[in-house]
Amino acid sequence: MADPSSYRPAPGTIPTQPGVYRFSDEHGQVIYVGKAKNLRNRLNSYFQDISALHPRTQRMVTTAAHVQWTVVQNELESLQLEYTWIKEFDPRFNVMYRDDKTYPWLCVTWTDEFPRVFVGRGNHRRGWRYFGPFGQAWAIRDTMETLLRVFPMRSCSTGVFNRARAQGRPCLLGYIGKCSAPCVGRIGPEAHRQIADDFCSFMAGHSTGLVHRIERQMEDAATNLEFEKAAVLRDSLGALAKATERNAIVLGDGTDADVIALAMDPLEVAVKIFHVRGGRVRGERGWVADRADDAEAGDLMESFLLTLYGAGDVTRGEVRETGQGPVIPRLVMVSHEPASPQAMKELLSESRGSHVEIRVPQRGDKRTLMDTVTRNAAEALAQHKLKRSSDLATRTRALEEIQEALGLDRAPLRMESYDISHIQGHQVVGSMVVFEDGMARKSEYRRFIIKSFDGSDDFAAMHEVLSRRLKRLLDDRQAMAEGAQGASDGADVTGTLIDPTTGAPRKFAYAPNLIVVDGGAPQVHAAQEVLEEFGLANEIALCGLAKRLEEVWLPDEEWPVILPRTSEGLYLLQRLRDEAHRFAITFHRSRRSKAMVESVLDEVPGLGEVRRKTLLAHFGSLRALRAAGVDQIAEVPGFGPVLARSVADALSAAAPQPAVNTATGEVLEEGPTP
Repeated sequence: MADPSSYRPAPGTIPTQPGVYRFSDEHGQVIYVGKAKNLRNRLNSYFQDISALHPRTQRMVTTAAHVQWTVVQNELESLQLEYTWIKEFDPRFNVMYRDDKTYPWLCVTWTDEFPRVFVGRGNHRRGWRYFGPFGQAWAIRDTMETLLRVFPMRSCSTGVFNRARAQGRPCLLGYIGKCSAPCVGRIGPEAHRQIADDFCSFMAGHSTGLVHRIERQMEDAATNLEFEKAAVLRDSLGALAKATERNAIVLGDGTDADVIALAMDPLEVAVKIFHVRGGRVRGERGWVADRADDAEAGDLMESFLLTLYGAGDVTRGEVRETGQGPVIPRLVMVSHEPASPQAMKELLSESRGSHVEIRVPQRGDKRTLMDTVTRNAAEALAQHKLKRSSDLATRTRALEEIQEALGLDRAPLRMESYDISHIQGHQVVGSMVVFEDGMARKSEYRRFIIKSFDGSDDFAAMHEVLSRRLKRLLDDRQAMAEGAQGASDGADVTGTLIDPTTGAPRKFAYAPNLIVVDGGAPQVHAAQEVLEEFGLANEIALCGLAKRLEEVWLPDEEWPVILPRTSEGLYLLQRLRDEAHRFAITFHRSRRSKAMVESVLDEVPGLGEVRRKTLLAHFGSLRALRAAGVDQIAEVPGFGPVLARSVADALSAAAPQPAVNTATGEVLEEGPTP
């Protein structure tokens, strides 16, 4: 492990111009590539106090043994050089986006004498035309089967084609009209290539001209009394309409665009892209990558755009030959603006050969579409995490890593995490979540309403939550001991793990192997005091997980434990902490919503506490209650027309009013909820 000071450039030798830099290890292998507007400022940041760096950055600078840089003229050149070096050296500390699954594409073997269409996966071949990628293989196969009725081009393999040619008899597709049978000479090479060209034009989104041409041919056939030919053309139009309807219109102006959204957490980032051609979603694709450092969303979006459009492997929606450069639409819509937006626009425009616009949509159909893509990105990240956490071998490895890192006697099969949620000391609640064997045990989750709370003292709130949980643990243990003693004396006692009063299991009788709190050394110290008060400090392990650098803090330790960024143990601890935070936030919002309803209804004559609770239980939320009419409120037991009218009037009077620009009269946003 190298000391960063051993290879730090001499003061004043690093230029202040924009440029690209690379760190290399002792063997000369490049391990990280980056760019900067000011090389001196950026590189000096790597040689500050190492404890202040991100954990992955710490590992990078201690692995490296050399640093080199190249000065460039502007940001555009730095983007180009950065991408070139990343592709050339494949540095392991840079973010590497990996496809979350293999997507199928539609291929036309354009260089063959009789071009063939098929659905496939894998690498592309020069000279062939590709469309996609598509979300599901069955969907594009179904579409292809429909289009072959309109464009009867060859779809058989080379072996089948040669065998049919040798036998002088076409295959089944030739008999049922889904192939023009060039293998037996029913159609020549030029005519077949024209059919293939029409097929490619339709897949590229140029369907209007084809439809008009078939309509004219159908009308001419009907005029000439060729009714059978007209019926065939009519069926072709129906097949085209059916194939077109499979891709829903999302942009009414017929825009060609790529819509890209990010979903992030401290450990990973997911990217989802929708390819829109002619206003229709023609395909989608997704990637997942480990977060290399604490880079902002703009930096992640920029690196992804370089990966996507610089790789030259994304051919979709347009007809082109691979090897001619990446296909880039005129509009690229993104959820987060790239770190260097103008330079990225220039780079993509230069690659495309014409102007490319990068935009973050703010309103209208494009914003709605962006919201959809963002939700898909978040779902892809969630599914990736679920798949990762559900693997038994992965969970076992995670528990073993936690045991080793924290110095535990055994793997923490039962872990509990706690969190506090409130707004400026109001509606203070706590949460307890339980993971057993690395999986969430939701039946064991508990919520706490904090009874004694002074200002915004989260330590006091955490003290109360842990005290109540540990007191219940000791009470249940005592009851179990008394039950065991009664059983030995011959008394009629229910099993020691069953509460004889309620008949329910004593779930709090199980002590956790590990308690995880959200925070660093101060939060861990406060929790340790509670464990010592109840005499459980030697029985229950404790740690804290700080959000900023994902450090694991232990009681009475001066320095935190740094788990590797790719550690399954760190991933499990993070999931546990984040689940406690989510559970606390959900409970807090529920109580806050009910408090809002109660405050609005306090002044309604004749509406007491019982009826308020009945109203809340019936509608569930303030929004649902406001949306209800007088007749719906009157249907609630205990409410008549007069009282229902009073409730509706009170809700209407307290409804939030939109903020208005007094100069223009424009509605800005919804006003605060009372």
